[in-house]
Amino acid sequence: MDDFNKLLNEELKNPEFKQEWEKLELRYIIVKQLIKLRNSYNLSQSELAKKIGTTQAVISRIENGSVNVGIDMIERIAKSFNKQIKITFS
Repeated sequence: MDDFNKLLNEELKNPEFKQEWEKLELRYIIVKQLIKLRNSYNLSQSELAKKIGTTQAVISRIENGSVNVGIDMIERIAKSFNKQIKITFS
């Protein structure tokens, strides 16, 4: 288990932290997947931005979680990698 997951598991014992984490967890999952996809293609933020017709600053804000990325932007990113979006409810 990496240091982040160790810290997260410890912090999740705090009910207030857990409540806030659960509100934002989906955003973090999406961001993590987008970063993983970009890195798997060895693209910089600037290269991805150019590929989808936006700026590096927009990609940075998406990846640092400071904006709530919309489904249209997620779709543009997915299409730029010839990927499809799958959504499941569990």
